[in-house]
Amino acid sequence: MKIKRGICFVVAFLAIGFSCVGQQQSEKYTGKIERTYIAPQQIVWQSDDAEIINAERLLREGKHQASTVNTDLCLMKNSTKQASILLDFGKELHGGLEIVTGMWPGNKPVNVRIRFGESVSEAMAEITDTTSATNDHAIRDWNIKLPWCGKLEIGNTGFRFVRIDLIDNDIALHLREVNAISVMRDIPYLGSFRSNNERLNRIWETGAYTVHLNMQKYLWDGIKRDRLVWVGDMHPEVMTILSVFGANQVIPKSLDFIAEITPSDEWMNGISSYSMWWLLIQHQYYLNTGDLNYLKKHQNYIFELLSKLESKIDKNGKEMLDGNRFLDWPTSEDPIAIHAGLQSMMVMTFDAGKEMAKILGENEKAVHYQNTIKKLNKHTPELPKRKSPGALMVLAGLADAKTVNDELLTVDGVKDISTFYGYYVLNAMAKAGNYKDAMSFISEYWGAMLDLGATSFWEDFNMDWTINAGRIDELPKADKVDVHKKYGDYCYVGLRHSFCHGWASGPTAWLSQYVLGVNVLEPGCKKVNLNPHLGDLQWVRGTFPTPYGIIEIEHQKTADGKVKTTYKAPEGVEVVIVK
Repeated sequence: MKIKRGICFVVAFLAIGFSCVGQQQSEKYTGKIERTYIAPQQIVWQSDDAEIINAERLLREGKHQASTVNTDLCLMKNSTKQASILLDFGKELHGGLEIVTGMWPGNKPVNVRIRFGESVSEAMAEITDTTSATNDHAIRDWNIKLPWCGKLEIGNTGFRFVRIDLIDNDIALHLREVNAISVMRDIPYLGSFRSNNERLNRIWETGAYTVHLNMQKYLWDGIKRDRLVWVGDMHPEVMTILSVFGANQVIPKSLDFIAEITPSDEWMNGISSYSMWWLLIQHQYYLNTGDLNYLKKHQNYIFELLSKLESKIDKNGKEMLDGNRFLDWPTSEDPIAIHAGLQSMMVMTFDAGKEMAKILGENEKAVHYQNTIKKLNKHTPELPKRKSPGALMVLAGLADAKTVNDELLTVDGVKDISTFYGYYVLNAMAKAGNYKDAMSFISEYWGAMLDLGATSFWEDFNMDWTINAGRIDELPKADKVDVHKKYGDYCYVGLRHSFCHGWASGPTAWLSQYVLGVNVLEPGCKKVNLNPHLGDLQWVRGTFPTPYGIIEIEHQKTADGKVKTTYKAPEGVEVVIVK
């Protein structure tokens, strides 16, 4: 049995979640982490053979206040079965739950069980070895007491669904309100993307929203788990933030945090590639913001870290990195793939190091890093059979883009891409000029998560999972595969799998760069070019944030197939149109 509010969720999601797209920062946005109350959108399920009266009352907007008027409440009472109800708040949220109660005889607290879930399946699950549902990183399964005629707030996790079970017998629980407490930064979506392809539009928006949820006190990988500053995860997240929100304080704060807890002679998060991602983020952040003082703040650390990386190159130019040798999970057991990726990342990192040395006036170091790149280029790994490291070889200039695109990246379509390194596969395809297939990959792979009911992008995804799959926003069916419970590997087995993971947001940044066409040429966005690639699109319009304000852009395909571009740029930004 489903009871819905009288509102179309898709419209509400776009209106509420993205009403600020393209707007300038203004007084109505505090920039701080704020709390917002959200009523349930629908009742997905309630137990049969238990007394549940007036459940639809919970779908109304509330006053967030108990009162002595004990009418028009939802009543739950156990009978032959336990009284239970499953609420859907319409979209992935970060935060907790507010419960406002009425009055019942005895004036004593009532025991209930509260379960949060990113899917219906998770909210309905027990914590057992077979389900892989957990309480690690964030508690999502609680036994608590609800006050008589009062209010209680509980939870701090990522969720969309909440199940409430009445534990006590012989007493009726009176519920006045059950509201989600959304906790996230109050910031405008300065960047935007719209085209005549609604599926691509929604993917752009969902990637932006996924990262927005993870912009808590620090930039997290996921809001359910791990809720940590994983630096590799940060790179696609930062690219999305710079395309959507501009220079937000969560980026330097998170970069500072990981540097403060990691001596320069150790690897960030214990992973050598993650220290390299930190350096690549530093360079990109400077390029978009022009914040020289921030780059100078980490000047010594940057050069110390580059020295450590250089010590891991043998005389033949081959990387010999130690620590955890990791790219992404699907390639984690393939040493040939890992070496190809790490060798490529070393070239990319020393190229960024060279540019940062020039910016910081360390010309001798810049020359030295250029020579280090030449040394690294003496060793070319064999082209792996995996798409992620193959893409990195293209981006590092260690392999021909068109050859890798034709012989590896486009073979078997979206098979063998991950939500994390899929971003770099898309970038490599763009370098080969294959924008049309890249957009098709985005629509097929990331769009498939939306087809299964996702409102944020997942830690991992495999197209094989779509075969006979049930939706995550519906009760599991016997004749359908429960995607959340059945699939997952490594650290994301079953219901432990994060369904809001910032590293999966790459298409948002990619669409802004390669379809809307914005490329930063000079620090602080003082000079950008517009180089759109519309593929089969007829038009695209959007905005891009700079330190000087927003660039407004529109591309229209004309009858002869050419693209007409119009734009409006703030003073201080030079725009070059690539023809």
